[in-house]
Amino acid sequence: PVLIVRRPETLEHGICHEITNWSMLMTIRVLNPTSEANPQEIKPAVRLTTLRGKTVGFISNGKEGTAGFFAHLDRLLRERYEVANVVLHMKSNYSAPAEQSIIDEVKNWDLAITGLGD
Repeated sequence: PVLIVRRPETLEHGICHEITNWSMLMTIRVLNPTSEANPQEIKPAVRLTTLRGKTVGFISNGKEGTAGFFAHLDRLLRERYEVANVVLHMKSNYSAPAEQSIIDEVKNWDLAITGLGD
């Protein structure tokens, strides 16, 4: 049997609800997957009109597959788009957020690109 909850907002957030189908003598537990938090409205960054003369920063998760990708992207950005400076940082732990020192440096970049690889 399949249970379809058409209006998950009618369920309380984070509460497991039990629905019993007496004709089949079974219980299905439904957890409301929506967040109860009200997300902040974040405005997107102003788009760059050109990359010429800009600083582009890469944040790598440090896995082996990113090395070739970022090296190729570095070359393309410099040759094709005349990027002035390319900065590469690797996180110390691929499954954790970037270190605060990397986050602090991003403020000096015109564009940040993140990537992962295996």
